[in-house]
Amino acid sequence: MFNYEEAFSRNIGWVTRDEQQILRNTRVAIGGLGGVGGDHAIVLSRLGIGKFNISDLDDYDVANFNRQAGANMNTLGRPKAEVMEETIRGINPEADIKNFDQGITDENLEEFLTDVDIYVDSLDIFALEMRRKVFRRCYEKGIPTITAAPMGMGTAFLVFMPGKMTFDEYFAIVDTPANASEEEKANIFNDNIIRFVVGVSPSIQQRHYIVDSTSINFFKKKVPSTCMGISLAAGTLCTNVLKLILKRGDVIYAPHGLHFDAYRNKLIKTWRPWGNKNPVQLYMFWRFKQIIKDNT
Repeated sequence: MFNYEEAFSRNIGWVTRDEQQILRNTRVAIGGLGGVGGDHAIVLSRLGIGKFNISDLDDYDVANFNRQAGANMNTLGRPKAEVMEETIRGINPEADIKNFDQGITDENLEEFLTDVDIYVDSLDIFALEMRRKVFRRCYEKGIPTITAAPMGMGTAFLVFMPGKMTFDEYFAIVDTPANASEEEKANIFNDNIIRFVVGVSPSIQQRHYIVDSTSINFFKKKVPSTCMGISLAAGTLCTNVLKLILKRGDVIYAPHGLHFDAYRNKLIKTWRPWGNKNPVQLYMFWRFKQIIKDNT
């Protein structure tokens, strides 16, 4: 028979019994259940989080096998949201799960964020407009938000706190004019993805050891990823979820960030006043464009 206290008893010592009950009654929204999202869901479940709003609209395919927690021959072709709901319930049968298996939309965004204590961002890197809408609504509702991106064999993370610097202020995403041509739209989209990458990862440590730059093609929505980066992202993000929920421990929030790269044995804390409008960021934007310009 399942017993919550016994199932998560090995957490005690790092959290108190009272704190474990706080985690049990916390609702976390996770946008996206693929690479990092699947790992986030599993780690938070094992932490004892008892309530989830989860969302994904994709099915597993073979190309997911190198990095996604739920991807294997037994789940091939199955919806990610369905598999991850089963996984969470397998860890905690008492979990309260609201499954938005058609993805986050304009129509269900309000419901997706109802009664949510913290939002974990793991949307696809190319779902930039919906990501902006989710972060904007979280800010309006006073919901802390956190994103941790797998960058090569490391991770970079950012937290956005209510009343502090917003996602839009930090990333300085450029809106597409209504009368833009298809080519202009494509170029703006490409540049905005670069803004997101250099915003999350201001030091771009992963650029030092990529061995095939042709694997990066934003126009074709193609970027490389490793399971090591995803596991590091989950550990970093979920630790900060714990600190935010339990209100203990220092939390680094935008325009401050952190990037740990296991391959380079480096930990870098970043501070970018004005976000992507910072002169250092403007240079990194230009530099990263130079790196990938022959592959887009």
